[in-house]
Amino acid sequence: MSYGTADSLRSVTLDDVRGAQKMLSGVARVTAMEGSRHLSQLVGAPVHLKCENLQRTGSFKLRGAYVRIAGLLPEERAAGVVAASAGNHAQGVALASSLLGVHSTVFMPKGAPLPKISATRDYGAEVRLHGQVVDETLAAAEEYAAETGAVFIHPFDHPDIIAGQGTVGLEILEQCPEARTIVVGIGGGGLAAGIAVAAKAIRQDVRIVGVQAEGAAAYPPSLAAGRPVSVENPVTMADGIKVGRPGLVPFEIVRDLVDEVRTVSEDQLSAALLLCLERAKLVVEPAGASPVAALLAAPDTFEGPVVAVLSGGNVDPVLMQRVLRHGMAAQGRYLAVRLRLTDRPGALATLLGVLSVVDANVLDVSHVRTDPRLGLTEAEVELHLETKGPAHCAEVGQALRDAGYTVIG
Repeated sequence: MSYGTADSLRSVTLDDVRGAQKMLSGVARVTAMEGSRHLSQLVGAPVHLKCENLQRTGSFKLRGAYVRIAGLLPEERAAGVVAASAGNHAQGVALASSLLGVHSTVFMPKGAPLPKISATRDYGAEVRLHGQVVDETLAAAEEYAAETGAVFIHPFDHPDIIAGQGTVGLEILEQCPEARTIVVGIGGGGLAAGIAVAAKAIRQDVRIVGVQAEGAAAYPPSLAAGRPVSVENPVTMADGIKVGRPGLVPFEIVRDLVDEVRTVSEDQLSAALLLCLERAKLVVEPAGASPVAALLAAPDTFEGPVVAVLSGGNVDPVLMQRVLRHGMAAQGRYLAVRLRLTDRPGALATLLGVLSVVDANVLDVSHVRTDPRLGLTEAEVELHLETKGPAHCAEVGQALRDAGYTVIG
């Protein structure tokens, strides 16, 4: 049935999830569970990473999309399906539709990353670019569904979607039956709800911790109000969990079965993404790194063994570059400074000599000589430096001041 019918409000059971697991056999990968020595040392208990970033299409979204589309009636399949997404759901719907022989139309924002647009087309969908934000794209997809009869495939607010995502929970308890805590990112709530249904039905003592980005955290106020409420203008680099309002179906499940919802900052997300890349050798998008961010933020508050779900790895290379630099800055491993010096021959070489003495690696130099803010004999230099931590950053700043430079930023 299409989204919005009475069927879309029915509950999700363990039998639904087990049925979805059978349906997904040979379609979705049973993704790896990797141990993390570094996180285990921080937490003081075993920490495992559930690598849905290595799933087909690069995220867990294929699971729910396939189950939803496979459950359509023949006449509904014949009408085709339509979805709206900036990336992961788009690719999941595109591949699921192609595997099932159903025509799919996917609306994406005009500013969606080109690799995600290209991948969605390559998986077989007809892509239409509309709107600047996902809300506008969503409205266009719903209008298209009303006009054409195509079935709208919601990214999280349908029992079949939740049942499909819940197969991640079954795999977690099969791969790590001793798990005490499962940490999972929350956007609309489909993945967390599905995992909670599966895990709690099998092991009541398993603790489920959801994680949201601070700038897009709709669940804490919704849980406090007892109903889904909206967060206006959600802002976060973690576009995979950048959802302004919980779904009706997942909200009920999260409220009843998820033990706690935490929030993490942009700095913590950046640091988590960097850790996944450096320590685990895994490419993870910011939303997928949110459980790791929660572990880094408060490692002594999790009972182990802990399973952190890396929900996706579809990160735009341009964003990856920015996030990695942000993560390095948050750890004191990247420093940007502006200073003024006398504009004379050899002045820049002298400055670089000071930095060499304190072993700061210069990544980039911007040299401005002509600006109304500068005196006739002044120049302004912006330096991007690779450093070794907060203490080294302080040492670099002090060395510049001791050498007589005016550091202005």
